[in-house]
Amino acid sequence: MKLEKFIKSFSEFEVLNEGEQLDREVTKPYCCDLLSIAMSKMSQGAAWVTVMANVNTLAVASLAEAACVILAEGYTLDEDTLNKAKEKGITVLGTQLPVFESALLVYNKLNE
Repeated sequence: MKLEKFIKSFSEFEVLNEGEQLDREVTKPYCCDLLSIAMSKMSQGAAWVTVMANVNTLAVASLAEAACVILAEGYTLDEDTLNKAKEKGITVLGTQLPVFESALLVYNKLNE
């Protein structure tokens, strides 16, 4: 599913930053809060669900070529991190849902 359609598919997710590559394919959810593991294991095109809301998360998302980052459990970006997401063109969504429920929503949507 294209990222642009993916974003519009969820009322549970708020767009914190709309990135530049909305034609990217979202392939599957990925859950991990340990950045070194996420960097080595995350698949290209993943919708990365995490509670890590910092610039290092954006760097890992970029290196791993994640389609987007979904900040779960009410975590959000501070102003500096939001500015970095804008600068790098990274799509970041936010939700109050727990990590597992967020990833399950993504999985179910991608497998309809």
